[in-house]
Amino acid sequence: MEENPLNTVDQNLINYLGQYITQHKKEVMERVLSHRTRFFTVVLEDIFKPHNASAVLRTCDCFGIQDVHVIEKTKEYKVNPFVTRGASQWVDLYKYHNPDGSGVQECFSALRRKGYKILATSPVDNSISISDLNPNEKIALVFGNEHEGVSKEVIQQADGLVHIPMFGFTESFNISVAASLFLQHLIQSDEVKKNPAYYLTEKEKNDLRLQWYKSVVKNSAIHEKAFFQGNK
Repeated sequence: MEENPLNTVDQNLINYLGQYITQHKKEVMERVLSHRTRFFTVVLEDIFKPHNASAVLRTCDCFGIQDVHVIEKTKEYKVNPFVTRGASQWVDLYKYHNPDGSGVQECFSALRRKGYKILATSPVDNSISISDLNPNEKIALVFGNEHEGVSKEVIQQADGLVHIPMFGFTESFNISVAASLFLQHLIQSDEVKKNPAYYLTEKEKNDLRLQWYKSVVKNSAIHEKAFFQGNK
């Protein structure tokens, strides 16, 4: 027997809120949902400049990446709406700040429980090239801050290191550019698009559909309250 992706109440709430969303907007959401993925994800470690992290959020939304993880050490990340251009409304952001322990360990443990192979981006000698990435592996890419790159802690706890070969005097790309190059390389493979694990499950799509409907309907909390009152 196939599992119901959402309980009846949630499904009815989606239908109810859908009355206040244009057909065009709903069609756009369905198109985006059909390409959304959690097969690849991005981790940002202690980013100094908020606009860089916000640019990565925008990049992830453009490539259909649903989840972004931020490890906060000395810096707290706040979304810059002028840079994300609304992307933060559609992407799920997870923050790890643990003053008494390690945000890195907390983040990596959560990712490993979900089956990710954690690869830190670093140009050190034992780092593999971007061309050697396996797009059929569930991968979490870790990007370090603008000054020092990923920390020694990340390098020690990651499953491997990966880099983009460079041939100029500059040692690194801007973080959002690097994220774009990595994600483009991973998702452009025809093989990965044939992998059922790449796409969201129906349950995940429905969860996001409800989340997105609530975010775009004006005064959605009031409508939701009216829905439940009418269904007592």
